[in-house]
Amino acid sequence: MKFTEIVQIVLFFGLGIALTPVLGRFMARVFKGERTILHPLLFPIEKLVYRLTGIDPKEEMSWARYLWAVVIMTSVGFASLMAILMTQKWLPLNTQGLDNLSWHLAFNTAWSFTCNADWQSYSGEATMTYLSQTLGLSVHQFLSGSAGLAILVAVGRALARASVRTIGNFWVDLTRCTLYIVIPLSVIWAIPLAWQGVPQTWKAYPTANLVESYTAQVQKTDDKGNLVTASVPKVDDKGRPVVGADGKPVMVDQPVMVDQKVETQPIPVGPVASYESCKQLFTNGGGWYGVNSAHPFENPTPLAGFLEMLAIIAVPMAQVYMFGLLIGNKRHAWCLFAVMLGLYVLSFGVAWYAETRPNPVVDNIMPLMEGKEQRFGVMNSVLWGVSATAIDNGSVNSMHDSWMPIAGMMPMWNILIGEIMFGGIGCGVYCMLFHVLITVFIAGLMIGRTPEYLGKKLGAWEATWAVIGVLLPNAACLIPTAISVVLPAGVASMNNAGPHGLSEVLYAFGEAANNNGSAFAGLNANVPWYDVALGIAIIIGRFAPIAAALAIVGRLASKKTVEPSAGTLPVHGWTFGLTLAGVIIVVAALTFFPALCLGPLIEHGLMQAGRVF
Repeated sequence: MKFTEIVQIVLFFGLGIALTPVLGRFMARVFKGERTILHPLLFPIEKLVYRLTGIDPKEEMSWARYLWAVVIMTSVGFASLMAILMTQKWLPLNTQGLDNLSWHLAFNTAWSFTCNADWQSYSGEATMTYLSQTLGLSVHQFLSGSAGLAILVAVGRALARASVRTIGNFWVDLTRCTLYIVIPLSVIWAIPLAWQGVPQTWKAYPTANLVESYTAQVQKTDDKGNLVTASVPKVDDKGRPVVGADGKPVMVDQPVMVDQKVETQPIPVGPVASYESCKQLFTNGGGWYGVNSAHPFENPTPLAGFLEMLAIIAVPMAQVYMFGLLIGNKRHAWCLFAVMLGLYVLSFGVAWYAETRPNPVVDNIMPLMEGKEQRFGVMNSVLWGVSATAIDNGSVNSMHDSWMPIAGMMPMWNILIGEIMFGGIGCGVYCMLFHVLITVFIAGLMIGRTPEYLGKKLGAWEATWAVIGVLLPNAACLIPTAISVVLPAGVASMNNAGPHGLSEVLYAFGEAANNNGSAFAGLNANVPWYDVALGIAIIIGRFAPIAAALAIVGRLASKKTVEPSAGTLPVHGWTFGLTLAGVIIVVAALTFFPALCLGPLIEHGLMQAGRVF
């Protein structure tokens, strides 16, 4: 362990924790409608938005209406984004002449970005036009993050209320979050990124002359740009000619390949800095480039890399403190913060340790740089990967597929437990709420008392929805994974067999069902089966926890507050924190341990024996 690595880790977590009360307090003031430093500039714009849209900021919604507003916003966003992606060829700002997306890729991408998952079955610079990247994807990186934070605010607001049936107004919460938090922070973070060399331009891709030219085979086209094909005998998987019923070889048309000398290289640029800042700050993670933050234009310098990693944790950590202010119980919020931080650091420690162990399959060569950038090294790659999966960000600066089996299992574990180690914007805390309620129920059963949470008695309604909020995303992960590894359409896209191939599929559906967006790689997901199946998993993973959280707090808001007594379980302190951490680990282990045994755990055993599958 190098001294510089220790300094980076201390600075990373230290600055994240230091920013927590500052940013959390500001966010709480915004959502309470209190005056902030930005009000003189932005409050007139807020009022104008209400006037133009016909929103009454004093009108409040029931939990069902609040949920319906979220569904409407997301559905309209999905339809509009899918339309852009399927017509981008004919729309403005297509400087590279890129084609439209296929229906299944557009379906997957549209749900992915409107649901804050940002999973990508494509390479951005070669697939998306400037219009699709900005007006399409980037807009929903703003709105989906704002929607998640608005839902958390509604949850906190409802828990602080008693004997009412309303939890706030979604459109007001969304507007305030976007105006006062998402846009200003994105602008602030984009400036140093652009200063460090992240591109910020609308110009067409410039062309650079290669130092050494090379020859590549390309498909031949005629004068009109149509592919030239030739009939050749069809062969089976063993290379033998296929003979038809008439005894003659079956002929198929294949593109004619010709040699082409390559002397230039287009340099993909664009308004990347503004895209990158929102991507990192508000748990999006979708990269402008196919290799995401491993690309030197997305992550050009050590300072840019550190700022981007800090952006991953800044708002998610602050939202926990904001939640404590909204419910009027900062001690409970700090308890949740400690549990999240403890699981987060433990995950990083295990992954870092595993990634610094020698691999007998490759003659114990160290350090293990397969799939990593030389300029980042092992520690920064592991810290980024664990942070992005603990916090539902989805960005990568190395290929998780290349990590050691146990190291690669930790990002997967972070995703599978629901990314509640601070987690996504909003969803990290309201998904943690399900585990909190389960913990309170278990503790209540142990002491023979009716469970209480923040002065409200809990009943069958809250217990049922808490279980739904945990189990539905898990089912949306495990069921399609099982189908994919036996379905021919699923197996055909797997580039690896055995336990590693299973890990790739499990990771893909795990990230979809928990709206993460990172990938284990090695899986060709841009096919109809995976695009559609992953899209459906993303929908379930987004809306099931939202519906469950709002249903729970909607019922709790209508209940009377009960004064604490000697038998009331305190929801702060080490006893509750350790119990909560135990419940999280046990629930996840019971759900996913068999799948993990068939994937990374057995792969680790084979590796230790010097074997590969």
